[in-house]
Order: sequence, then structure tokens, then C-alpha cells
Amino acid sequence: MPRLPIRAIVAAAASTPVTLRLGATAPAAPTAQPLLEFARLDAPAVLARLGVDGSGLDPGEVAARLQEAGPNVIAQERKRPLLIELTLRFVTNPINVLLSVLAAVSWLSDDLVGAIIMMAMVSMSVFLSHYQESRTGKAVEKLRRMVSNTASARRKPGADAADAAALAQRTEVPIEQLVPGDIVQLSAGDMIPADLRLLAAKDLFVNQAALTGESMPVEKFAEADGAANTPLEARNLCFMGSDVISGSASGILLGTGARSYFGALAGSLVGQRVPTSFDKGVRRFAWLMIRFMAVMVPLVFLINGVAKGNWLEALMFAVAVAVGLTPEMLPMIVTINLAKGALAMAKKDVIVKRLNAIQNFGAIDVLCTDKTGTLTQDRVILERHVDTTGHDDAAVLEFAWLNSHYQTGLKNLLDVAVLGAADADTCQRLQSHYTLVDEVPFDFSRRRMSVVVRDPHGRHFLIAKGAVAELLDNCTRLHRAGVDTPFDADAASHARDVARDFNDDGFRVIAVGIREVTAKAAYSIADESALTLMGFLAFLDPPKDSVADAITALHANGIAVKVLTGDNDTVTRNVCRQVGFDVQRLLVGPEIDQLGDEALTAAVRDTQVFARLSPQQKVRVVEALHRGGHVVGFLGDGINDGPALRAADVGISVDTAVDIAKESADIILLDKNLRVLEEGVLEGRKVFGNILKYIKMTASSSFGNMFSVLGASLILPFLPMAPVQILLNNLLYDFSQTAVASDAVDEEYLAEPRQWDMRSITRFVLCIGPVSSIFDYATFALLWFVLKANTPAQADLFQTGWFIESLLSQTLIVHVIRTGKLPFVQSRASLPLTVTGIAVCVVGALLPYSSLADEFGFRPLPGAYWLFLVPILAAYMALTQLVKSALARRFGAL
Repeated sequence: MPRLPIRAIVAAAASTPVTLRLGATAPAAPTAQPLLEFARLDAPAVLARLGVDGSGLDPGEVAARLQEAGPNVIAQERKRPLLIELTLRFVTNPINVLLSVLAAVSWLSDDLVGAIIMMAMVSMSVFLSHYQESRTGKAVEKLRRMVSNTASARRKPGADAADAAALAQRTEVPIEQLVPGDIVQLSAGDMIPADLRLLAAKDLFVNQAALTGESMPVEKFAEADGAANTPLEARNLCFMGSDVISGSASGILLGTGARSYFGALAGSLVGQRVPTSFDKGVRRFAWLMIRFMAVMVPLVFLINGVAKGNWLEALMFAVAVAVGLTPEMLPMIVTINLAKGALAMAKKDVIVKRLNAIQNFGAIDVLCTDKTGTLTQDRVILERHVDTTGHDDAAVLEFAWLNSHYQTGLKNLLDVAVLGAADADTCQRLQSHYTLVDEVPFDFSRRRMSVVVRDPHGRHFLIAKGAVAELLDNCTRLHRAGVDTPFDADAASHARDVARDFNDDGFRVIAVGIREVTAKAAYSIADESALTLMGFLAFLDPPKDSVADAITALHANGIAVKVLTGDNDTVTRNVCRQVGFDVQRLLVGPEIDQLGDEALTAAVRDTQVFARLSPQQKVRVVEALHRGGHVVGFLGDGINDGPALRAADVGISVDTAVDIAKESADIILLDKNLRVLEEGVLEGRKVFGNILKYIKMTASSSFGNMFSVLGASLILPFLPMAPVQILLNNLLYDFSQTAVASDAVDEEYLAEPRQWDMRSITRFVLCIGPVSSIFDYATFALLWFVLKANTPAQADLFQTGWFIESLLSQTLIVHVIRTGKLPFVQSRASLPLTVTGIAVCVVGALLPYSSLADEFGFRPLPGAYWLFLVPILAAYMALTQLVKSALARRFGAL
């Protein structure tokens, strides 16, 4: 059969778009014929067709194929040119578009200054947002490069090697450097690194829901498949975007990167995200203000047009009021706060994969965590290897060593401890006497794995190692004092007592069983029956010293910690006791299976520990917490944590996690430490709190201005403030708020989880907004009755006086609204926020006396104005403090 050119190989997966529907059995394959051709060939023919021998590619061939196929990276958000990036940031924001339309209206109406001010607002929002996001992206990307997924590929060491084929070895290769023709090894927990044709498979089950919408794992085989009509139906093809649930396999890559089946799909989906509840809340607020403006602006226009008779002037005033009511800085404030949070987390070696995940931290009220490496030191030591009577037995260690050494799947910490416990002479002897015949890979339903080895006499032995309960259920004999005896009820009870005693002492125990089996080519789960129990392995994973303090701190911050583990309940309870974690109720996997959804929702409320869980049972616990109204964070790093990481509101993993866990997480920790999580939660609450400060200040100010503008429009014979003055006022105020991200947040506010609450915002606005109107009207009275600015000829004096009072009041009131405490005494604003506020107040106060006064229609104010202004501002701040304190007493922290 002719060799397929490399160009044809790398084109084999993306010639036409892929359209997927949730639940569809298979999409119409874009490259059905080339992929199906590989599916219909046997393994040797596939290798020959691709020009690869069983020992893999040499470095020269890898370089050539990488040059032609490109990196094995699916479509990503490419860095756009600056002009395009700024344009998209502008057009995708309805507030920016609205301001630009209003600026165009002002320009056409010969209000050049007003148009310039509005475009300055838009430019400030767009450029500062871009700057902050770009700065954050660079910092976080440096950390992200520290975490990489790899695949185990079979490659030759180099063309100059004496016997390259003999020296070929499995090497951990970064996924992006894989090329078509690479032979890779797969085991449980691995992501499928590219589209591939299986060469060998053992009990391989793959989750390909991302491609088909089918949630059940699919079993894959290496044999030629001539019956498939589409690639996804082929049982010997695996696709990028899938992951290995259980079993092991080897396969040869066909399509990589954008030329893979999943890569074609990802190209059309890149950048699309599901909005979080906070995203939705911010958008609801923005559209609420826009709808409010849609009612308010026409009303202001009609009132002033009818009352003053100058419709053009009324239109420009209405446009200025529209700008004043628009939260034009909201997108920028959100971005700046999230960016600051990401930078703060980056300094703590926390990688934020999704920027919005930072504020989700602040809403977490339940943290689900695994046990190993979180409560414990993730440093497993094999302390004892004993027979069924509890006495040390070297044979138990030797059988366990053979099992761990010859398995081709993922070697966990227990395997590493077993392999490290045997001395070099024992390792060499066992390796020379026993050869691997086959294996039955681990899965989470059996909770064990087995290897079949051949001894020097040609006999085949199956060696099983796994969870005590599950392995003992498959034993029919017991090895004691060199003699095999029936595994009757008494023997089983005694064996369980031995294991339980170790568990009670804080050890994790696994059982070892063997069976001499009839020689054959392949073995299966059915061969794991009628085992002889050889003994137990007792492991110790010491608890972390810092855990008790971390759990106490999380509880103090309103976060309930729940432990979800696949380990047995006795060990888990013992570890929890050692770290001071109070376990009042514990549920195990079999009990969870007996509970319906409603019963489980009720049970998880007061259950602290869930043990002996399968991956799906972890998901059920997370979903039950969701039904109970909780915001859930999940910390995990194992194969069985992937589904729960996706199900949680915030998925958290570590850089040493398996591929599927890292891929599923929103946050990656470079240090698996609950203390870091506590800091992340507090950082999220700070971000959330500072964003809400701006929202509450802006909304209450706008609501108060509504009463002031409407009243002034009805009673004054002139406009209460010139349109250009409203725009300048808004620009200066918004500039003062750009530093809100640097502000501190009250400890009381950080002590509880924070979620978006529109009722709280509405309540605040309705109570605080009218307070500002009271003092606006006090200023109106001062200007009208005391300073005699009560005729059209004195309009500029009235407008200047209200401009100064409005700017200073809403800038200074920030210091009251920003905290639930007594401002300036119990809580002070950050230096940047204080400096920008003072600067804006000084600039505003000096404008009427500057050379720009005529340009903006200002007039110098008499000294009497300033004498009255000081008590007006002081009274405004005092009354706002009283109302705010009353709200806090009635409804809690604001």
C-alpha cells in the first residue's frame, strides 16, 4: 500500500467546518474518508501507510513534520492588532456606543466641547481597560507557562545512535510539540492529545462527550473497524477533546492542532464563555440604567422644551443628562478590579485561567476538597507490608512491587512508595525472574488493578492490588504461615480486623492478592476472581501542620469545608481528627447511591466528610450543594476529580495534577495549600466589594440627580446646569473613581461570602439617592435667595454654583459610601483614591477662576458661597452616614 504523504495526514481533520448538536450521535465528518481509511486498516498497515516503524520517529523526522503540520495547539484567541482590539472593545460595549452617538449629536449641534468630553470618556474607558487587561495577561501568562501538559511518546534518540530502534524510549513530550506519526501511550486520566488511531488497547474507556454530547464513556479497541460509517463511530479512533476514563492504550497520531477533529470545532468556538452570575448582574445593572435613562431623558427634554421654549437647548441638556445617568466607566472599573485581583493572585503563585473566576472566589460559601495533598503532606510512605496475621512479610512487598512496576497506567503516590521500598538487589532479581504478560488496568468501579507475569518456569500469575473491601470480595483463599487455607467467614473477619487496626492508627491500607492462571494471550476482569489474599500494605501520609489553622480561617470567613475523597472512611476520619477537623457526620459512596436527589440535598447540609466516592458521586454531591443554594468551589488534582471540577462554580487544581484536572480547572495553584485558597477568597471579595462601591455610588448619585434635575427644570426659568458643565462634571467624577480598585475593603465585609444582590443595591440607591437631592435643593435655595442668582442674566452664577456643589458632594461622599464604618476615623480610603478625589475637587473649585471659565460658561463665585457650601457638604456627609448606618443595622454589611 502506498505511503500517505505527510501533507495528506495533517489535512485529515479540518477541511470543512464541524457542526455539533448536544446529544447527536456523530457530526457529519469533515474528513470522513481519510480517517475511515485508517480505521479500516490493521495496525501494521497503518504504520506502513504513515511511514513509521514501531519504535517511533527520530528527531529529524519530528522537526520536519512539526515544520509542516505546525504546533499541536487548537484554535486560541490570537493577539489582535492594537487598533482592531480597541475597536472591538468599543463596539461590543453598548455604553460606549451610546456615548459615541450622543457625541455625534453634540458635534452636529455645534457643541464641540461636549462632543470632545464624551469621546474623552469613551477613550478613557477603552484605553485603560485595554491597558489593565494587557498588563494582567502578561503577568498571568508567565505563570501559565510554568504549567504544561505532556504526553508519553515513543521516540528514537537520534539518527547517529548505533541502534536507534533498540534505543527508542518513551519520553514525556509537551503536547504542543507532538506531530502526526508520533506513537503515544495513554492511561487513565490522560487527555487524548490529538486525533489518533489505536495500535493497542486494554479495557480502554474514553469520554468523548465534548464531541458527541454522549455522557457515557465509550469502549475503544485496536482492531480494524470496517463497519463504521463516520469517524466517531469507529471504535479504533480517538479524538482530541476526549479523555481516558480507564484502561491503557497506545496509538499513532493522525491529525494535530487545528487540523484535528476537535480543532476545527474549537476554531469556531474560541473566546465563547458562559457568563457568570456576576457578569449577568453587571449587565442587568447597565441595562437598567439605560432603560431608566430612556424614560428620564425624553421627560427632561419635554419639560425644558415646553418651559423654556428653546428646543435645541433642551435637546442638548437632555443629551447631557443622558450622559450623566450613563455608567460609562462601569466596564473599565470591572476590568481594572479584576485585573488587580489577578495580579495580586499572580504574586502568590496562583494562575488565573479565567479572569472572572477571581470574583467567583468571593461568592464561595462551600469549599469541597480532596484529602491527599490538601489535608495531608502528599508524601506517602510505605510503613508496613504484612501478611494476613499482621506480621511483616517480604513476599507481600515483592508481589506489590511487581504489580506497581509492570503496570503501564498512571503510577500514583502509592505505587511510587512501593517501588521505593524495595532495595536494588530485590528489584533486579524480580525484574530478571518475572516478565510482563498482560495487565487489567485500574478503574473506579473495581478500585484495583492487576498484572499478569510469567515466572522462569512458564507459569502465569495474576497479581492484584487494590482497595481492601473490593479485593477481599474476590478472594476465595488466604495465605497464612506458608499455607493456603479457605477464605471463610472467620478468616475474612480476621483479615478485615487487621486492616481496620491499621486504619484506626491512621494508615491507608490496600490489599494484595494473587492467582495462578492458565496461560493465554489476553486477560480480563473476569480473571480477577478466586484470588488468594497474600496480605496488606500500610501507607502513611502525614497530615499538614498548617491545615488546622487554614480550616479555622476558612470557617471564620463564612466558608464551610467539606472533604470529598475516594479513600476509605476510617482513614479519612482519622486524618480529619489529626488536623482538628470536626466530623459530625460522614457519608460513603454506597450510602449516597441509595439516596435520591432530594434526600441527598438534605443530607449534604450537615455532612462534613464524604468517603469512598466515585467520580460521579463527587459530581452528585456538588450538584446537591448547588440545589441547596450554595456557591461551590472544588479543589482536586486526580483523575476522578475532573467531572466535579467542571460541575463546581470554581474549579481549582494544582500544577502537579493530572491533565484532565488541570484542563477542567479555572484556577491553578502552584502550592496546594488551603491558606492560599483563603487568600484567593478574600481577594475575590475585595474585587467584588470595590466593583459594588462604584455601582452603588454611581447609581445613588444618578437617582438623586433625577429629582434635582426634574425639580430644577420645573421651577427655574433657565437650565440648572449647562450641558457642557454636566459632561465636564461627569468626566471629572469618573476620573476620581478610576482608583477605586486600590481601595481597602472592610474586614466585616470580607468576613462573609458575597453574591450579586440586586435587592440590596436597589435598597441602597432608594435610601441614599434622595439624600443628595435634599442638599441640591439647599444649594438651589442658597443661589436663588442668598446670592440672588434668580434671573436668566444670573444663570451662569447659578450653574457654576450647582456645578461646584454637585462635583464636590459626589466626590467627597465616596469616603462615606465606601465603608460601613465611620469615615476618616475608623476607615480611610486608599492613598490613590484620596489623591484623585482631592485633585478633582481642587480642579473643579479652580475652574471658575481659570482661563477656561468662559469656555465652560463658569463665573467666579462670591466668598459667601464658600462659607455656606462648607456646612452644606458637612451636613450632607453626616446625614448620609446616619442613613447608611441605619441600613447597616437593619440589613447587615452594605
